[in-house]
Amino acid sequence: MGSVVYGPVPSWRLGKSLGVDLLSTSVKTCSFNCVYCQLGTTNNRLAERREFVPLSQLASELEQVRDVDADYVTFSGVGEPTLASNLGQAIDLARKILKLPVAVLTNSSLMPEEGVRRQLALADVVVAKLDAPNEKLFHTVNRPVTTYGLDQIVLGLERFRL
Repeated sequence: MGSVVYGPVPSWRLGKSLGVDLLSTSVKTCSFNCVYCQLGTTNNRLAERREFVPLSQLASELEQVRDVDADYVTFSGVGEPTLASNLGQAIDLARKILKLPVAVLTNSSLMPEEGVRRQLALADVVVAKLDAPNEKLFHTVNRPVTTYGLDQIVLGLERFRL
């Protein structure tokens, strides 16, 4: 397992973004296997949430970059950040240590889950993607691992927006 914190990296959405990879796996771990993904094929296809990185490790690494000049702390990395069951606690920890706004980049696959929406609501910015207009294209383009269909994901996004 490598470093959990990386950057800062330039982001056209968020300025200078200090990245946090709460999965920090050696291969891409995701609930989708999108045909266009810049990270390539999903080697670790997963739809169940679990803890990948202990909060103690995250805290230690965040302390080391406390003085880094950044505009945001952004949870993304080599996979889908909402797969991390401790995402909400990690968001709170990052905000407390770094005193920066927090963003999460998500593929929206787990938006049907109330616990995921509750944890994402702790972030200042959530960039949630939805790039298929129907179920057939959803399966063709995103190639989901999750059992949630497009309609359930859309409903989860609508509920999150409220």
